Amino acid sequence: MSKNGQSTTLAETHSPDSKEVSTHKFLIHHKGDHVGVATSPIKEGEQVIGIYMDDNSEVNVKARGDIPLGHKISLVDLTSDQPVLKYGIQIGLTTAEWTVGDYVHTHNIKTARW
Repeated sequence: MSKNGQSTTLAETHSPDSKEVSTHKFLIHHKGDHVGVATSPIKEGEQVIGIYMDDNSEVNVKARGDIPLGHKISLVDLTSDQPVLKYGIQIGLTTAEWTVGDYVHTHNIKTARW
C-alpha cells in the first residue's frame, strides 16, 4: 500500500505494439486514471481490453460485475475514502473498497465537493 492509503495493484497494461487482435470495450482518458468508461456493455467475468486515449496502449481487465454502456470500471485497487482520478484530475472519493474490475457508480463513489 502506498503512503496515501492507496493499494498498488493496477490493471495489466500492454504496449500499442501488441500482436493480439481484439476489440476494446472501454476507454481511459489519461495514464494514471483510476477508472475507464465502457464503450459497450461489459458482462461480469468478461476479460476486456481498454485503450488509453493519450498513447493508445492497452489494459486488460476481468470485470467483477456487469458494467453498463457509459459507466465506469475500476483500474486500480482503492480503499474507502480515497481520491478517484479521471481525466487526470480528482472526480470524487471512494465510499467503499474497490478492486480492479469493479463496477464504479454511485454505490461506491461520491463527489469530493460536499
